[in-house]
Amino acid sequence: MTRLFRSLIALVVAACALAAAAPSNAQTPAWPSRPVRFIIPLGAGSGVDITARMFADRLSQKWGQPVVVENKPGGDAFIAINYVLGAHDDHVLLFAPASTFTAHAYLHDKLTYNPADLIPIARVTNTLIGLGVPTALGVSSVKGLAAKIQVAPGKLNYASVTGANDLLFAGFLKTEKLDMARVPYKDTVQAINDLAENRIQSFVAAYAILRPQVQAGKVKVIALTNRQPAKALPDIPTAQASGYPSLNFDGLVGLLGTKDVPPAVRNRIAADIKTVASDPAIAEKLSASGQVVSPGTAAEFSAEIEDQRATVAKIGASLGIKPAM
Repeated sequence: MTRLFRSLIALVVAACALAAAAPSNAQTPAWPSRPVRFIIPLGAGSGVDITARMFADRLSQKWGQPVVVENKPGGDAFIAINYVLGAHDDHVLLFAPASTFTAHAYLHDKLTYNPADLIPIARVTNTLIGLGVPTALGVSSVKGLAAKIQVAPGKLNYASVTGANDLLFAGFLKTEKLDMARVPYKDTVQAINDLAENRIQSFVAAYAILRPQVQAGKVKVIALTNRQPAKALPDIPTAQASGYPSLNFDGLVGLLGTKDVPPAVRNRIAADIKTVASDPAIAEKLSASGQVVSPGTAAEFSAEIEDQRATVAKIGASLGIKPAM
């Protein structure tokens, strides 16, 4: 065999190898290839909104594409969720608290989407959730709030951010045999203004939403629903430590997408979230707004979502609510 013939054979083999690899490369294009959109089911100023914008800024630098945050509040998160599911686009992702959707089956007779179509991609943070009251109400504990409600059954008002928190507080009221009127909001973040003016007397929300009015002296956070005490807020007890375990509930924020997002892309996003979260400056800024940086994989996020669903199911059962099919 001549040297020329051997060279020709080598070229043919190399060409075949390239041809075989081409379809695989075509099936896994570079991501992102255009701007990425984070869809938020809550309004501006919420804990998830603050978190999403901070991560969007860093991820846009890392990905070489703009990352745009879009708020689509209202409709108990159905608007945002259906927007993402209807897009069928791996560049359109839901950045949300799990509590916006884990209680849907217990709050609505019929769902407008299939929960199985919403695919967890990455856990980002754990949110500190507070029970806030107007300073003017003159209470400093959950026990004090309960006493106020007992002397005026049905006369005081409450609101909450996200459906699961709504169910949580309803469960607390039933457990303690208390009667309050629920006030609905299109954008529940706006309830903080009514809380500050004592038009509503209880508000369950991310500490990030409560903080401005706390700093203004118009709102007091009397307990955190999170099971573990918050290092960033050592003066605020947990509901468990206050003697009200029926208010136990952990905040959970992450990214979700549709089945259109390939597994390789999901892994890439989760890894990049973890890289950004490792920056101490990010942790410091989010801690100040009541967020605990806690990046996790799709599997970890999925497991915690299921755990939250189990908690919600127990609350629903205690209220005698059957889940929608």
